[in-house]
Amino acid sequence: MESLYEVDYAQWAETVAQKLEEKRFSELGELDLANLVEEIKDLSKRERDRLLSSMRSILQHLLKWDYQTEKRSRSWQIIIERERKNIELYLEDSPSLKRHLCQESVDKMYCTARLDAIQETQLEMPKECPYSIGDVLIKLIEGNFQW
Repeated sequence: MESLYEVDYAQWAETVAQKLEEKRFSELGELDLANLVEEIKDLSKRERDRLLSSMRSILQHLLKWDYQTEKRSRSWQIIIERERKNIELYLEDSPSLKRHLCQESVDKMYCTARLDAIQETQLEMPKECPYSIGDVLIKLIEGNFQW
């Protein structure tokens, strides 16, 4: 028989939250502890994934900016600025995410960002990541993004 978790995730979450609020801890089976533990573990992964997704978007748009200069647009600049701000906000909410702001993460996300940029531009892009973590995070300096 399928559990509520498998049938209706939203209802399951509401039910578990209500039971926690009511401090119904004595009936562990009622809390669906196994799925609750998995969901709590997954929260950290989701936050990390949001941070890495912003990094990927920045890298994709930096590539387009550097290799498709004739099509540079204000929207690319806005996306880069927005994603940098998103990273800042994620770190305010979860400072432990700083451990993912490293060159290893940049290199990992670059692979996918490169494929995204190639698919969008039909241009070849460097196989090795030309960007540092500083390039991803640095505030836009007027000289960097001139039309």
